[in-house]
Amino acid sequence: MIVGRFAPSPTGELHLGNLRTALVAFLSARRNGASGGRFLVRFEDLDRVTSSVERAAMQLMDLQEIGISPDEEPVFQSNRFALYHAAIDTLTKRGLTYPCFCTRREIAEAAVAPHQAPGMYPGTCRGLSEAERAERAAEKPAALRLDLAAAGLAGVPIRFTDMFMGEVSGIPDDVVLRRNDGVPSYNVAVVVDDFLQGVTEVVRGQDLAAITPTQIVLHHLLGMRIPDYGHVPLKTGPDGERLSKRHGAVSLGALEDEGVTAGDVREMLLAEIAEFAPGLVGRSG
Repeated sequence: MIVGRFAPSPTGELHLGNLRTALVAFLSARRNGASGGRFLVRFEDLDRVTSSVERAAMQLMDLQEIGISPDEEPVFQSNRFALYHAAIDTLTKRGLTYPCFCTRREIAEAAVAPHQAPGMYPGTCRGLSEAERAERAAEKPAALRLDLAAAGLAGVPIRFTDMFMGEVSGIPDDVVLRRNDGVPSYNVAVVVDDFLQGVTEVVRGQDLAAITPTQIVLHHLLGMRIPDYGHVPLKTGPDGERLSKRHGAVSLGALEDEGVTAGDVREMLLAEIAEFAPGLVGRSG
């Protein structure tokens, strides 16, 4: 059985790009008919400062207005920290993590190895001695990173077949698993949740395609089933840039204020989806 999901951060209104991705995920889960798959909504509210249950409720209402309803009560990541810490501890016990004391600025200024993409962690803290770690830990708390070198996977290309992009290859990263304030990271949380919720396919925006090889590695190292992936083309504004509020009315509420109904929005999104995933349109069950 197909189990799909949509996992927004409840920090504000969903814009049309979010809604289109949600609709693709919903249609894909239902592509064998209403009884042929399950669709879940999960709220990624690890940052509890900017997230709220009120915004989550608002997002659920917007999804319902365009015909999307989850088959189960949505879960909130902020209630599942113990699960993420357990997974991190499993990796640590296997010697697959290391403390990192770098600031974002230090990472940005560090030289990047030839096989690494911009933004990847250069491994600065991986080789610190115990004495060096103790010295730095006395100054500030450490984050905890995945140690791909210890896993024998540093610089190893990870390939997967994407539902929309075709064959994709990328280099995994020594991502943060636990922030220096003790909060689990997005990458470990999403992997644990997708496994525990039985998610078989992950449909999301193309901006997340680059991190997928790392998440595949995390699934593998934790002994968790790897889902299928589909990365949806990003919705852009008239200027060709990624859709944002500067493009005007881009949320369901703002469009309704201008006389555009939720039904109109759904039909517009379905027409766009038909351009890159024609097999999904008209098959929602």
